[in-house]
Amino acid sequence: MTDTMTGLELARKVLRIEAAAILALVDRVNGDFERAVQLLFDCRGRVIVTGMGKSGLICRKIAATFSSTGTSAWFLHPAEAIHGDLGAIRDDDVVLAVSYSGETEELIRLLESIRRIGARLIALTGDPSSTLARAADVTLDCGIRKEACPMNLVPTASTTAALAMGDALAMTLLVRKGFREDQFASLHPGGKLGRRLMRVEHVMHAGDAAPVVRTATRMADVFHEMSSKRLGMTCVVDDDRRLVGVFTDGDLRRLFSRVPNVLALTAGEAMTPRPITIARDLLAVEALKIMETHKITAVVVVDAERFVEGVVHLHDLWRTQMV
Repeated sequence: MTDTMTGLELARKVLRIEAAAILALVDRVNGDFERAVQLLFDCRGRVIVTGMGKSGLICRKIAATFSSTGTSAWFLHPAEAIHGDLGAIRDDDVVLAVSYSGETEELIRLLESIRRIGARLIALTGDPSSTLARAADVTLDCGIRKEACPMNLVPTASTTAALAMGDALAMTLLVRKGFREDQFASLHPGGKLGRRLMRVEHVMHAGDAAPVVRTATRMADVFHEMSSKRLGMTCVVDDDRRLVGVFTDGDLRRLFSRVPNVLALTAGEAMTPRPITIARDLLAVEALKIMETHKITAVVVVDAERFVEGVVHLHDLWRTQMV
């Protein structure tokens, strides 16, 4: 910190410098960037991301972003690589090497081996004329005017720029591959993002676990089905097993207030017709919105012919921590 600059002023300056470093990359997204994306798209092996020191930490994040968006990627420490881990690189891989100087000794020592193995090489560097850049199939210029460090020494803006360029590659590749929300959810089953993208079919009560009765079913048997399936409701289907209505705990309470002999009724006589339904491929979070909008605790899942496929209950969404 300079003698005349406060801590807050310095913090703001750091953020401005790093923001400017990212914005400067925009005009460098050109044909070289397109060629890098094409190499990654054509890759039949893995993306091996490698770098030393602070760049190595950025590489770990870039590799993680690729992996979480459908591209198999690994971080390879260059010092470990030159001491036996070169076997991790195969001829159908793409190596993404990050070095601001482009002269990192451990990376330079890898170049001949990468060529001998036959893997392709993409360089992220601040010096397009460096040894690493000249050896690469494609070089992406991540140069900056200055670091955010007051001494212009600590990697700050340079690592931010490299990370942003890595994100740009991963996101462009994601779209090029047609990566979908459901694929993202399948790769993040334990996280909040994955739960937000979970489909109804993964949380519904299906098969014998779904409460279903016929329109002609007597109320005593309707009560048994509801109590045994423990969802506070049952689907009511016609003779072709298509959904025609539902009967819920709320319906039962209303019946007792106005019908002398509830047990004399059939499910078809007591049900609520034309219930709210959803499809199995709907996002579970959308099912939650439907239940909240209509103030219901369960919703029936049907196919295009209105055959019952399952039931989603609010408690299921609680268990998955969706709400």
